[in-house]
Amino acid sequence: MEAIELLDIIAKGESSVVEFKERVNDAHDISQELVAFSNSKGGIVIIGVDDKIGALNGLSFQEIQETNNLLFNAATNNVKEPINIRTETIEVKDQKLIVVYVDEGLRKPYMDKNGAIWTKNVANKRRVTSPDEIARLLQSSGTFIADEEPVASSTYNDIDIDFFKDFVQKKTGKSFDALDQSLPQILSNMGFAKNEKLSLVGLLLFGKRPQAFKPVFSVQCIAYVGNDIAGNKFRDSEPPFEGNLTKLYEQTMSFILRNLHRIQVAESFNILGELEIPKEVLEELVVNALIHRDYFIKSAIKVFIFDNRIEIISPGKLPNTLTVENIKAGTSIARNPILFSNARYLLPYIGIGSGIPRALASYPKIDFVNDTDRELFIAIIQRALPA
Repeated sequence: MEAIELLDIIAKGESSVVEFKERVNDAHDISQELVAFSNSKGGIVIIGVDDKIGALNGLSFQEIQETNNLLFNAATNNVKEPINIRTETIEVKDQKLIVVYVDEGLRKPYMDKNGAIWTKNVANKRRVTSPDEIARLLQSSGTFIADEEPVASSTYNDIDIDFFKDFVQKKTGKSFDALDQSLPQILSNMGFAKNEKLSLVGLLLFGKRPQAFKPVFSVQCIAYVGNDIAGNKFRDSEPPFEGNLTKLYEQTMSFILRNLHRIQVAESFNILGELEIPKEVLEELVVNALIHRDYFIKSAIKVFIFDNRIEIISPGKLPNTLTVENIKAGTSIARNPILFSNARYLLPYIGIGSGIPRALASYPKIDFVNDTDRELFIAIIQRALPA
């Protein structure tokens, strides 16, 4: 890193990816910072900067040597798992500073030597104690997957058996009876049951009443008057939609379509106009929300229709290293792999990463927001016509 670049970073102050330390003298203390960065998106620690006022206070040659040894000890012996860090000494205005580079970890959750898990919360670190948040850290490292977990108190009787039989026919090309296996065997073999309970994906795809077990795995739709979410006038609203994912999809699409305008493209007014937003674009975004949301987060998908836009808000930021630019280019990472591989038999979904580029090609006025602080992914579709 060049000195001028480092000065610019310091001038902007601390953030969720930048930490200042005037000196580092305690391996346990700095190990917690390393853990927090590794469990988040990574970042840098700049040593030799007053974290109160941002003033430079450079290190001597001896301090640089001692600090590097202490950092190695902290990253190796004071954490679980060891953390790979890189250090660089940069001279700025005749002051020598150490920059510590910490990458986002691949084996989350990382812990300090006492077993405490830390993550970044804006410019501070925060101890993680919530089981759901720990589960999301495990999920991000690929060691724990929401859709394959068994659902407590569920049984095989909670399956809509006729709906499941139709799925089996579509997926295998054979009737349920032709497989010559029991219902528990088929469910288990396909990943829809585990330990004599339905897995989450089995419940979501085929459950009679999934929300009896997972009440917040629903879709909330509201059409507002105006463009402000704080407004209290609604054009249309209903209680949260419930049912399996196919029913959630159908109800959500019905709500959106009935609240859209149609554009007259032919001279005759007896011909029904075209939707202001192509239906296939909305299908893609709704299906993506249902399949790729984070099911470790206990929250509903929300669809807000304003006069000038539609917002589809999905619980969970983009997984792993995925970015908005990646998904626009067609990159896809399956957060819920069993759901991902089976949804194509029930929903209008291909699952090869082409959906977002196809939607943008058909209707470019779509923005995506990966809100890492609030753990949300938001698709914002600008409407073609005012209300």
